[in-house]
This record gives sequence, C-alpha cells and structure tokens, in this order.
Amino acid sequence: MPRIIHTGQALVDATAMVPALPDQGQNVMAQGWSQQAGGAVNILVAAARSGAACVHAGAIGTGPNGDLIREALAQAGVEWSAPVIVDTDTALCIVLVEPSGERTFVTTLGAERHLSVAALAASAPAAADLVCVSGYSLAVPSTRDPLLTWLAGLPAGVGVVVDPGAVFAGLPAKVREAVLARTTVWTSNQEEAEALVGSASMAEAATRIAALLPAGAASIVRDGPAGCAVHAGDAVAVVPGYPQEPVDTNGAGDAHTGVLVAERAAGTDWVEACRRANVAGAIKVTRRGPATAPTSAEIDAFLAAEAAAADHVTA
Repeated sequence: MPRIIHTGQALVDATAMVPALPDQGQNVMAQGWSQQAGGAVNILVAAARSGAACVHAGAIGTGPNGDLIREALAQAGVEWSAPVIVDTDTALCIVLVEPSGERTFVTTLGAERHLSVAALAASAPAAADLVCVSGYSLAVPSTRDPLLTWLAGLPAGVGVVVDPGAVFAGLPAKVREAVLARTTVWTSNQEEAEALVGSASMAEAATRIAALLPAGAASIVRDGPAGCAVHAGDAVAVVPGYPQEPVDTNGAGDAHTGVLVAERAAGTDWVEACRRANVAGAIKVTRRGPATAPTSAEIDAFLAAEAAAADHVTA
C-alpha cells in the first residue's frame, strides 16, 4: 500500500481556552489549557486512523517537546525517519481557542526547522507514495531550500500533496511556481484558494487552481460546514458537508487532509474520499485538541447514521 510521508513541522500545541482574545496589552483568564502534539502530527494521525501507513520525514528535537511528539506518533503507529536534532527541542505553537471554536496561533521556531536534504531522503519515497508539503515549510529558508531541492529529485510516480496554509499566496512567485509544477494534489480551505486565484465559489476556485497544476492533478477546496469541491480529470464536483456545533476547530482541516490522502492511497475515488474527509472534519470540530480525528470505523458509523436519518425522513 502507498505510504503517506509528511515533510512538515511537528509541533507541540500549547492550547488555552479563552472567553475572548484580549485587547493589546491586556490579560485574559483561560478556562482550561493543555499541551498536545500538533502540526504535521494532526494529518499523520488522521491518515493512520483511516488505515494508511504513515511516516514523518520532518525534524524532531530533543527535550520534553520532542519526546511528546515521538510518543504521539508511536501511539498512532506512525514512523519517523529523520535523524534526531541534538541539543535543540521542538518548538511550541501557542493556540487560543474561543467559545465559537475559532482559534488564533502564535508559532515559535525550534528543532523542526533544522531540515536537510539528507534527512528528508531518509524517508525513502517510492512510486505511488504521497508526499505531503505544508506551505509553512516554504516560508522559512531553513526548511524551504532543502525541501525544494529534495522535491525536484523525487522518483517518478511519487505524488505531492500541497496544503498551502495562509502563507502560500504571499510567497515569491518563483517558489510558488516551482511547487505548483510538482503538485499532484492541492488541498486548501476557501480563503487560501481565493488568496491565490481571487474570489470565487468553491467549485470555481477548485477549477482555477487546477488550471495552475500539471495535467492530471487534482484540486480540493473546502469551506468548513459547506463541505468541499474537488476538480479531478475534466470534472468538478461539490461534496456537501455535515455542519456541527463546534467546540474546537484547531486541526479540522488537517483531519480532512489526513483522511483524504489515506482514502486516495487506498484507491478510493475522489468524491467518496472527499465525503469521508468531510465527515472527519465534522467529527473533529466536536472534540477538543488538535490530533483528534476520527477512526475509519467512526466515519463509517457517522455515515450510517446519516443514511438512516435520511431514510426515516423519506419514509
């Protein structure tokens, strides 16, 4: 079975549940806090819970944060391939979550930014594997430069899944063009897509993104409870979402991406893969914590309940 190889940053999310963001220079009392593995871990855990064989190819440090990352990966059955970064710990991402589930981030830098071509190559990608790239890796030279060099030399048949993040549209044109030319799958939220191709519906944004990619590539644009649009081949389809009452949206897009790539690795068609990814995002927003994507069995149960409810309405 093809593997999911993630090249992005595994971080520790230091999360505080706040009633509202404080004004500049002011304080707010958190109603709860936690520290959990996040970043690339979110996607890898989601993919593993849907049955994919997964590898983290990014750098992990030494110290309590690096230990927490390795423990989370091990518990999910995810391998890591890069040599450990000695004498530097993995950094924190500070996350403020409001009652609406909306989240605000402050990301620090640490061992996860000490990347090299040799470290990436230790993941040994082979034909049909899917390599995941985060736009945030492209925003800092210490991760961007080795990543671009390594991507250019990937073996034939290795797919590249690009999750652009909020930074991609603002990257230098040469960087964007180099990444888009190697992209097999683009998966982003609506805001990230519009930053690159302008205001558009989900379907139109997916179509415009697809026009920037090599022949045969697919583009997915998601919009939370509205679901997502997928452009693959010569067709675009809108796959409805499953609106829920959110408690924490941190990691919802990652859950979507993780399940999407796991399903594609298993040979699932695009529309069904997107449907299951939409369910994963819907379930995730009802759970606190970043790496809390559902298992494949939980997705099955959700879809069965939706089908039973629809049958009851039409009976």
